[in-house]
Amino acid sequence: MPLIERAALTDFAQNMLTRAGMEADKAKATAAILVEGDMIGHETHGVSLLHWYVEALEDGSLAKSGDYEVVNDRGAAFVWDGKSLPGAWLLSEALDQACDRVGQYGVVTAAIRNCHHTCALSAFMRQVTERGLIVQISVSHPAASRVAPYGGTKPLLTPNPMAAGFPTSADPILIDVSASITTTTMTQTLAKAGQKFPEAWALTASGEPTDDPREVTEHGGTMMPLGGQLKGHKGFGLALIVELLGQGLSGKGRANAPAGIFSQSAFLQVIDPEFFAGLDAFTAQSDFLSDACRTNPPAAWNNGPVRMPGDSAARKRRVALEKGVPVGDVAWEKLGRDAQRLDIDIPSVFA
Repeated sequence: MPLIERAALTDFAQNMLTRAGMEADKAKATAAILVEGDMIGHETHGVSLLHWYVEALEDGSLAKSGDYEVVNDRGAAFVWDGKSLPGAWLLSEALDQACDRVGQYGVVTAAIRNCHHTCALSAFMRQVTERGLIVQISVSHPAASRVAPYGGTKPLLTPNPMAAGFPTSADPILIDVSASITTTTMTQTLAKAGQKFPEAWALTASGEPTDDPREVTEHGGTMMPLGGQLKGHKGFGLALIVELLGQGLSGKGRANAPAGIFSQSAFLQVIDPEFFAGLDAFTAQSDFLSDACRTNPPAAWNNGPVRMPGDSAARKRRVALEKGVPVGDVAWEKLGRDAQRLDIDIPSVFA
């Protein structure tokens, strides 16, 4: 697996996007989030997405330039129409505005409709937690259907990822999960490779549990909500929360989303602990909880100590900063072909 120096990989991604027509500020934000995704181990949502983004820029489904529309703005809450602009740029801009305002309001909430792809949500967390703030983001795709409501058989919902970041005195706690057991990308990847899920993570079109991802990609099946066949009502409930916060508050959802158009709806919130008991009081609790979890006696099946959400991401990030950002062989070969076509220099490889 190639290892690329962070700055070189970021410049490469930015150059590819600008050469494909994306405005410089949007390309810069998108490249930074994609590389951050690779650094923390979300390789399916890192620079491997560049090939798709370039195609989307060329076919017009991803807007190259322009600005969002302010639908409503009350200071402590705002709504944007993203106009199919890059999701990484839209979320980064919204988080920056929320962080700037949260000192005045304590809590700032935003909803954005008509975003293009929003990348790995956990890749946005550090830009907020490093300021001593709490952040949460959730995203859904109202024009797509992958997951049936619990007890049903017809695909209706999407995996609906949700992420939250909490500051500590050391590495932040980063939680990034989906309301379904697996993701669309993993399902498609395994199906293409002719591989199976580790367990029955999907349902056939008739509602029978299956470990075959092709039942979803080719035969009208669905991905199971988190909790599976017996406890899937829990994942179903989480999916509804994500859909109603992002789609309901932005005014764009399943009731009025045009079919076949890639358009995500997002909900985000930034919280300033200083408006509550204070940042020191908050980190005293987050530090204590982190230590108590990590020192909890591990179960026999657990190969190692208990980890906090974000521990693995922080470790991978430190390694990537020192030794280079890993990029998958297949993705790197594809990006090399794109770079040649767009006449972009390919960065050197560490290893």
